[in-house]
Amino acid sequence: MGRQLSPGFAPSDRALGPAAGLTPPSQRRRLLDAMVACCAEKTYAGTTIADVVSRASVSRTTFYKLFNDKRDCFDAAVTQCIDRIAAILRAAADGCDSPAEATRRGVVAGLDLLAAEPELALVLGGDVVGVDPQLVYRYSAFTVPALEEMWERAGAPPRRGHLSPALAFGRAQLLVFHEVAGGHPERLPDLVPDVVYLAIAPFAGHDEALRQARLAGGEASP
Repeated sequence: MGRQLSPGFAPSDRALGPAAGLTPPSQRRRLLDAMVACCAEKTYAGTTIADVVSRASVSRTTFYKLFNDKRDCFDAAVTQCIDRIAAILRAAADGCDSPAEATRRGVVAGLDLLAAEPELALVLGGDVVGVDPQLVYRYSAFTVPALEEMWERAGAPPRRGHLSPALAFGRAQLLVFHEVAGGHPERLPDLVPDVVYLAIAPFAGHDEALRQARLAGGEASP
């Protein structure tokens, strides 16, 4: 069965294939993008290899030259999604004066990306859990440890007694998935203050997290 999404939701054009007139990406990249788009539309369980190769305009023979099976392709697609988000977060944080600013700008950039490409959130927040809960750790592994390391380098290790980074990440993920699965990815920028608070509170406490959340409210895309 496919997802029960609102009529306004559709996978982004990027995930549906290369735009007319542009050099098409590699066959592997097309298959990974197609896997993400199909899973976002139909769920992993409802997606077939035939769906993926058709959307990617790649032969089944080529698919099996690149991947062992559907799960192998899905795992590679998840890694590609994570790598794209990680790159966006790193670029946003580059050159910031403090961990709080880097975290705030990273959240803004990350939610802007997911608003533009909500299929990433659907796959990482939904299908990853359904296919193999262990894959969730891969998703959080680049976020929570990176935040911990950044704050530790700044001389501010996580405070005991505050919201744990892992729990904060889980809450933020649920907020994002709720909006996207409900067919309202355009609302994701509205979550910026809440997600900034969740990302900073474990490391800097309530007052600084609240200050940064208020700043972030003015930086989110309209």
